[in-house]
Amino acid sequence: PRRRGGHERFASAGGGHALSDSAGDAAPRTRDPLVVRRLEFLGGMANAGGWRPESTLPEVAFAGRSNVGKSSLINRLVNRKKLARVSNTPGRTREINFFRVNDDFVLVDLPGYGYAQVSKEARAAWKPLIEGYLRDSRRLRGIVQLLDARHAPTRDDLQMLEFLAHIGVPTIVVATKTDKLPRARVAERIRELAAAAGVGEEQVIPFSAVSGAGRAELAQAIVELVTGHDE
Repeated sequence: PRRRGGHERFASAGGGHALSDSAGDAAPRTRDPLVVRRLEFLGGMANAGGWRPESTLPEVAFAGRSNVGKSSLINRLVNRKKLARVSNTPGRTREINFFRVNDDFVLVDLPGYGYAQVSKEARAAWKPLIEGYLRDSRRLRGIVQLLDARHAPTRDDLQMLEFLAHIGVPTIVVATKTDKLPRARVAERIRELAAAAGVGEEQVIPFSAVSGAGRAELAQAIVELVTGHDE
């Protein structure tokens, strides 16, 4: 089972809001946990063991099957429209892309997995690329693992979760596309999804890139993940 910490979303949580805006006496619920002032694309890693940008900053990676809504989620998270490409062709992202956020951490966009129309050669190349990064990145602080709220986890999803548990990477589980469900069905689907994925219901963040629902909670979880591991 995946360990969970104080935030009940991931393995190791910490206090502090180093990445958030200083809001004085503003009510916590209106405070943006992650105010993104600067973003820089650092480059892409195309092959396992190949070139990757050097960084002394903590890294948070985003993983999920193709067409799970990862690009839309990342764009909503950082309040940008086109940071991560939103493509009508799943499986197009073939590199691990690195983005520096506020000089505080590096957002790592992993290639989507599990798209049937991608060649077997491409899928075979992605596996060592993704797994190699997850195993070998010394600055990796955790993974945001995306699951489609509308469907049961795929075999690839379950294999990824088991792999993350095996290597002990703190994992934030996010259920995407909740806006495509009837509102009355969301809570039930989260329970079903959590059970199928082998995690607690309270460990899944419901998210909509359309409405922004879940954005603040995910941002807070990422901030705690990053600052909780500061040395």
